[in-house]
Amino acid sequence: MSLQSFLWDYGEKVPGYDITVVNEREARAAAGILGVMGTIIIFVGIGFNHTMVARIYLAFLWVDFTLRMISPKYVPSLLLGRFFVQNQKPEYVGGLQKRFAWTIGWFISLPMVWWFVLHWEITFYKVLICVLCASLMFLESAFSICVGCMIYKVITRKNAEYCPGGVCELRKKDPVQTFNPLQKVITALAMLGLIVGTYVFLAYEQPKTFFGEFLHEAVLTKAQLKKEKDEAYQKQLEKEFGDD
Repeated sequence: MSLQSFLWDYGEKVPGYDITVVNEREARAAAGILGVMGTIIIFVGIGFNHTMVARIYLAFLWVDFTLRMISPKYVPSLLLGRFFVQNQKPEYVGGLQKRFAWTIGWFISLPMVWWFVLHWEITFYKVLICVLCASLMFLESAFSICVGCMIYKVITRKNAEYCPGGVCELRKKDPVQTFNPLQKVITALAMLGLIVGTYVFLAYEQPKTFFGEFLHEAVLTKAQLKKEKDEAYQKQLEKEFGDD
């Protein structure tokens, strides 16, 4: 394989396509598998302080993305995805833009290896990197939204070909894809409800695990956190000396 072929012929050559491509169904399945595994491991590893399982997963994630940058043919998660969608009709997308997106994933996973695999040091901002990675995988698996592919288009300033979901092809939306005014209101209220509900739960529900306490303190301001600690201290004093 020549250097030029390695750089520009990423993916598979499929009849009818003038560029090398990747099966998006396989990629989405792999993103879903990694996302579910990551979510479970975050709760098990951080919530119950079983650090080894989290370290193994994050090391695997980094190796997986490293292999993706080289070739998609022998990547464990993509092969698992292929196993589950092998009977579905392939949806081909441009290979280079997927490689660019997965390279971004590699750069995101790299500091996680240092922070959590080699040195287990948890802070709120470090965990946000994990959340970012999981969010990107969720967007790809659930909605076929490849953020890296969008960035690729902006950087190269070229019209990318064969994008996930066919978003590269300019076309008029079908009526079933549009929102009437009432649907817009319902959608906005649903989004607002998710955001507010998540914040209220994290801010006011009494945490029962280390991870819950971590999230609880993360959403509070310094003033709120100080007030909460002062109130807890006052209750403790009343409990100990209330009868005196």
